[in-house]
Amino acid sequence: MNAQAQQNKQHRQSKQGKQGAATCFAVIAGPCAVESHEQLTEVATLLNKHHLHFLRGGAWKPRSNPYTFQGMGLEGLRILSEVADTHELKVITELTDVDYLDEVVKAASFVQVGTRNMANYALLKKLGKAAGAAGKPVLFKRGMAATVEEWLQAAEYLTSQGACVIYCERGIRGFDPSMRFTLDLMAVPLVKQLAAAPVVVDVSHSTGRADLVIPAARAALAAGADGIMVEVHPDPAHAKSDGAQSLDLPQFEALMDALTPLAAVMGRALC
Repeated sequence: MNAQAQQNKQHRQSKQGKQGAATCFAVIAGPCAVESHEQLTEVATLLNKHHLHFLRGGAWKPRSNPYTFQGMGLEGLRILSEVADTHELKVITELTDVDYLDEVVKAASFVQVGTRNMANYALLKKLGKAAGAAGKPVLFKRGMAATVEEWLQAAEYLTSQGACVIYCERGIRGFDPSMRFTLDLMAVPLVKQLAAAPVVVDVSHSTGRADLVIPAARAALAAGADGIMVEVHPDPAHAKSDGAQSLDLPQFEALMDALTPLAAVMGRALC
């Protein structure tokens, strides 16, 4: 264990002792897509600074436009694993194709299922079995046009095979073009009640706008979510995927400043 990792571990242990019964509010952060070792290291270093635990990043990127960046594939997964190991972070990454099931389940601490695969039942059954056997929870995003009932039923393809599911509200299709999607915050308490499972909110995809991420994150915390997923990039203007909704590093610092006092009032601790 390197010196930075040891320092982070000692801080977390000290922090846990001081917080007592405070409940963790997970901040899952990282770029939409892994682009380079340097890019991911900048973000991971910032997460270490704030003593956060969860690094997200896409090695494969299912895109609406087939001519846009599709991810680095296995090389991106390797970079994600190396950076996470160096900084003692847990990996959240998306499985898009059963051909890479074994590699993703091995590398990820949490396997993400994206909105486009919510109804890919063949993939869900295979992932449910593999993730259940490996003890890896599945971060299960709501389909962009799915009802809550359809979302919960789709999750049964995972849980029936032994997997543990964490639900992720990521916004649904609406008629207003001023935002990319409509964030359905009432799904948070509803799903927590119906499924008795953790629910996190993707505050980047649900708005599609970096300037709305902080208000959405505060609202998610106030609504009782167990965490947020947020896209962070050292240089969003030149991001290969979803730059418009990604926070730069100073904006992420502002997000932490905005969430910390609210979390404290609610008896929560950012983690």
